[in-house]
Amino acid sequence: MKKINFKEVRSLALTVFLVFAFRSACFEPFRIPTGSMIPTIKIGDFIVVNKFSYGIKLPFSDMFSAPIYLIQFDEPKKEDIIVFKYPMDPSISYIKRVIGTPGDEIELVNKSVYVNGKIVTAMNDNSSKTLEFATSFDGIKVDFFKVKGPRGDYDIQMTNKETRVDTVAKFKVPEGKFFVMGDNRDFSADSRYWGFVPKENIKGRALFVWMSLTTPFSDEGMTVTPSRIGKVLL
Repeated sequence: MKKINFKEVRSLALTVFLVFAFRSACFEPFRIPTGSMIPTIKIGDFIVVNKFSYGIKLPFSDMFSAPIYLIQFDEPKKEDIIVFKYPMDPSISYIKRVIGTPGDEIELVNKSVYVNGKIVTAMNDNSSKTLEFATSFDGIKVDFFKVKGPRGDYDIQMTNKETRVDTVAKFKVPEGKFFVMGDNRDFSADSRYWGFVPKENIKGRALFVWMSLTTPFSDEGMTVTPSRIGKVLL
């Protein structure tokens, strides 16, 4: 019996190790707790992140230091949605969209973002609605803008609310760093506020929504949104 039990424990330990190694180096699920990426990603979305999008890492190597890459692929591209360790507190994971890569020149003019002299926001799609999250923002209207990305068009949203980063003088993204922003432009704490994302902080690229579930602070209880399941993140 002791011999059998030892084999079972060893088999279970190996299974657990392989599962966590897979999560560390291949794919990992994340839950979105905030609205900084609305309308692309909603509060309560559960997403899958491809952790070998930019290279094959040694499992667990990024837990306490910079990741060790066994094989490196291309670096993150503009418009990629990435999950990364928050530079101000690496114990927290953030999700944003890459706007500027190393060497790019970025400029903000009255909320419009220019990368290497070209505007990122294409055009207003002439629709607006009341902000859909956080009751403290009731009554604020948002406008939607269409952006052409390499994998397809996506929407961002902005308000007429003034912020302290509506206009920023032209600057250059340093080597090994990335400039990121949320699609919910006026309600996103991103590179405009705390700076660049170092390459070694990047965990991977967001792929799709595998579940969307929220528990609102009301009598409604749990809410599941089946229509969002399987949504590919462009």
